[in-house]
Amino acid sequence: MKSQFKGAIAAAGLTLGLLGAAEAQAETIKVGVLHSLSGTMAISETTLKDTMLLMIEQQNAKGGVLGKQLEPVVVDPASDWPLFAEKARELLTVHEVDVIFGNWTSVSRKSVLPVIEELNGLLFYPVQYEGEESSKNVFYTGAAPNQQAIPATDYFLEELGVEKFALLGTDYVYPRTTNNILEQYLKDKGIPEGDIFVNYTPFGHSDWSKIVADVVALGADGKKVGVISTINGDANIGFYKELAAAGVSADDIPVVAFSVGEEELSGLDTSNLVGHLAAWNYFQSADTEANAEFIAAWKAKMGEDRVTNDPMEAHYIGFNMWVNAVEQAGTTDVDAVRTAMYGQEFPNLTGGTAVMLPNHHLAKPVLIGEIQADGQFDIISQTDEVPGDAWTDFLPESAVLVADWKDLGCGMYNTETKVCVQIKSNY
Repeated sequence: MKSQFKGAIAAAGLTLGLLGAAEAQAETIKVGVLHSLSGTMAISETTLKDTMLLMIEQQNAKGGVLGKQLEPVVVDPASDWPLFAEKARELLTVHEVDVIFGNWTSVSRKSVLPVIEELNGLLFYPVQYEGEESSKNVFYTGAAPNQQAIPATDYFLEELGVEKFALLGTDYVYPRTTNNILEQYLKDKGIPEGDIFVNYTPFGHSDWSKIVADVVALGADGKKVGVISTINGDANIGFYKELAAAGVSADDIPVVAFSVGEEELSGLDTSNLVGHLAAWNYFQSADTEANAEFIAAWKAKMGEDRVTNDPMEAHYIGFNMWVNAVEQAGTTDVDAVRTAMYGQEFPNLTGGTAVMLPNHHLAKPVLIGEIQADGQFDIISQTDEVPGDAWTDFLPESAVLVADWKDLGCGMYNTETKVCVQIKSNY
């Protein structure tokens, strides 16, 4: 009996040992992927989910990170902004992910922000946005206004001679804040308030006839009209179709878009859009060896008809910086990784080097592209790397603010009062 008991104990010990070894062997680093796969934003965000899965697969083929395989955890917040917060909490508390790559719209990011700050998560946000924010729990790998909206406006003013501006946007925080900045910038440049037309439409808006007619009417006095578009999601399809139906060409009224890239154009008849513009930090047409390799890997995985775009490059940069920071820190601990992120450099796909700044924004080049008949962009302007500015210089209340998480430990430091401000409303 005694020997049977010892045998049972030994067997149990062996079983537990084997289970422990199996668990250790199966241990992974979990990467949360928080992108809408349904709803109005699926047209843009599904590709970013696919991008993350490709990069995780490639990294695992290299041996993973810290000797462990990466495990993607994909959720679908379904273009429902409150659901983004719920899904972020699920990723951090149920799935216990080590990092999240996700969001597109600013309203979804702001929904997630309190959750990741409460739980000390880490979010890499890959899309151009309105600025006026710097969280210690977010790395903003898309463009700030000074890396997209301001250079595009300058191009309209200096290169195209635009005298009247139609600022058309989807009705949420990114277009409204960006347009507040642009309105002030245009006034500072001498554009009368009466020559600036601002209009907002809901997500998924489809009837553009009156708005396009209003834009056309702006030019009745003979002044050159240009459209700056912060229209997001599938509403862009109806907008560009109405432009074409109204016979409006890029020569008549040029449009520069901040949320239309190769992915959005792939679903459109672009024959009537040739000559209209977009401002990003990357275009598929960039002629570099690194970009050629990136495109080849993407098409090999996803099919020849799939295109690349700017937010994909932002995820590419952010993901590789995170991998390098984790390896440098020797851990996925958020605080340690955050510290290791400062000063991280990684080659971008357009020929330069992206650098992560202490304000959690990247230094990146600004590109302006002209739509071609095949849905690609002819790059007509490209700058050197421009440091992303968390707080705009063109609104008085923001011009005195800086973000510096490395030395000041503050995302909203007032350079006049020398005080770190804790809260600022963007509405």
